[in-house]
Amino acid sequence: MTTVQIGVQIQPQATTVAAMRECWKAADEMGADSIWIWDHFYPLFGDPDETHFEAWTLLSVMAADTTNAKLGTLVTGNGYRNPELVADMARTLDHVSNGRMYLAVGAGWFERDYTEYGYEFGTVGSRLRQLEADLPRMKHRLAKLNPGPLGPLPLMIGGSGRRVTLRLVAEHADAWNCFGPPDNVADLCEVLEDWCVDVGRDSSEIERTVSISADDPHAVQDYLDAGATHIIVGLHHPFDMHALQRRLDERDAIG
Repeated sequence: MTTVQIGVQIQPQATTVAAMRECWKAADEMGADSIWIWDHFYPLFGDPDETHFEAWTLLSVMAADTTNAKLGTLVTGNGYRNPELVADMARTLDHVSNGRMYLAVGAGWFERDYTEYGYEFGTVGSRLRQLEADLPRMKHRLAKLNPGPLGPLPLMIGGSGRRVTLRLVAEHADAWNCFGPPDNVADLCEVLEDWCVDVGRDSSEIERTVSISADDPHAVQDYLDAGATHIIVGLHHPFDMHALQRRLDERDAIG
């Protein structure tokens, strides 16, 4: 029987640092398997000028505030920071968290992040080419750091691109994140399986996570049947912990 994990993504918009700290502490105490933050500089929905906070700074506080859940960004925008620096940041927080960090990255997509912070937005193709070039740099830096990561520090890649992103997952990733519904997950899992065959990778080595909304109508079992093993519930302020508890109850019922 496949063991399912349940995580939560705390969305850092239209809220306060105090409210987020209360939320991730509660999620940790409730038994969430993972806690995440998104890596953007502006709100992704609602009022575009609402309050918003930076991911890695929050993640450092989260690492110190929690004791059980695995932690990460879902996912870091690759173009926002030097890849060696990202590897070092993740390694350092892996020590702060006593070995509970993921290093999670994606090609990036939210144009406002780039234009208002002075990064080159480029094209989908150029961002994917940069991600492909930067993944080996991150892995190389992790191997050189002294001390190295305290825990396994899985490398996660987020995205659903069939021709490039899923190939990079097959080549480099310990974990992969996509989005529901279950039919989409099942379809993408088949594509990933094909890429793993092409590159000679054992697909069972790759953890498969899926991001869902708090009101997603599908059962955890539906996502398990589709090929995911780790379901991450997105929460925005005011943070409805009942939505997380419902999924934790489903996890516990599955066993």
